[in-house]
Amino acid sequence: MRDAVIVEAVRTPVGRGKANGTLHPEHPVDLMAHSLWEVLQRSGIDPIQIDDVIGGVVTAVGDQASNMTRRAALAAGYPESVPATTVDRQCGSSQQAIHFAAQGVISGAYDLAIAAGSESMSRIPMGSNMIGTEDPAGVAFAERYPEGLVPQGISAELIAAKWGISRTEMDEFALSSHAKAAAATEEGRFKREVSAIRELDRDEGIRAGSTLETLAGLRPAYYDEAAAARFPQIGWNITAGNASQVNDGSAAVMITTSEKAKELGLTPMARLHSFAVVGDDPLMMLTAVIPATQKVLAKAGLTMNDIDLFEVNEAFASVVLAWAKETGADLSKVNVNGGAIAIGHPLGGSGARIMTTMVHALAEREQRFGLQVMCEAGGLSNATIVERL
Repeated sequence: MRDAVIVEAVRTPVGRGKANGTLHPEHPVDLMAHSLWEVLQRSGIDPIQIDDVIGGVVTAVGDQASNMTRRAALAAGYPESVPATTVDRQCGSSQQAIHFAAQGVISGAYDLAIAAGSESMSRIPMGSNMIGTEDPAGVAFAERYPEGLVPQGISAELIAAKWGISRTEMDEFALSSHAKAAAATEEGRFKREVSAIRELDRDEGIRAGSTLETLAGLRPAYYDEAAAARFPQIGWNITAGNASQVNDGSAAVMITTSEKAKELGLTPMARLHSFAVVGDDPLMMLTAVIPATQKVLAKAGLTMNDIDLFEVNEAFASVVLAWAKETGADLSKVNVNGGAIAIGHPLGGSGARIMTTMVHALAEREQRFGLQVMCEAGGLSNATIVERL
């Protein structure tokens, strides 16, 4: 039976997604192309052998519109004969790209594929693809949810209220994320996975030395009078300090079979063991990480105790803390080099970024199983288990 293995995984540093961010001058096509070029250089293979390039992009408008992955592959010097496509499963877009690439390899549709992801949030702001849209829901959807859904920040507040997660717990989690990312940076743990761009060689949003008192002084980021009346249980404790950042960045992962890797002289880093994707309540929106984790473990025939490292996207601290309460996860195994609160969350690039970080961390620690899960807008989640080889 065919398998799917990761033979290379690389990412850019994650830049601040603002006009003064180091990666702001980088065109979105060139931002993705950087990782696509680097993963090819590190492998040393002839790119004519690549069967497909699958890229994740969330805000596909303007410079990121119209199948940007194809332009990025050509910008990276890939032969014109190499196809490319772009997928959107919101924040999990490039994790879904990894699933599609691995499933293609396992099925025999591909022998070698690249899964990538990118987002330039400084140049293409989140939500800009909805500008001018008067009614994104339509009639039947609105009839099913007559009270209407809410933005992700409100969903994060609802999660904090439902699981009884306090402001202090969330702020402490955020401080821990920054401390772990700062330590990983200073100790050189990101060097193997990061490819410098525009002279930026480290993640730009990590804040070492912040305090609980500083975070406690931040104002609620999503307070809304109408939402407060509709959901009186909300404590309004989500702030810019305990939520993910706005960022620019890209990542790319090369996937093939064990047999093909041997033929090409490549050393597999990890086997893509099991996959799952689930839907959940679109009002709570970000809770699907819980059933996704349960589903992928069941598919793998594993338990939480079998997993050595977890990567849970830190869209909001409340999401990870609620997930941990439901799954019983040991937080010392979660986001061991920091997460999106510290490193950043370049939307379409985050799934591939997290996978890159996870496979390198497994290698460094000589551990076996890693589980990655991400919450996604609309009440969705992808989950992936990898096994270090």
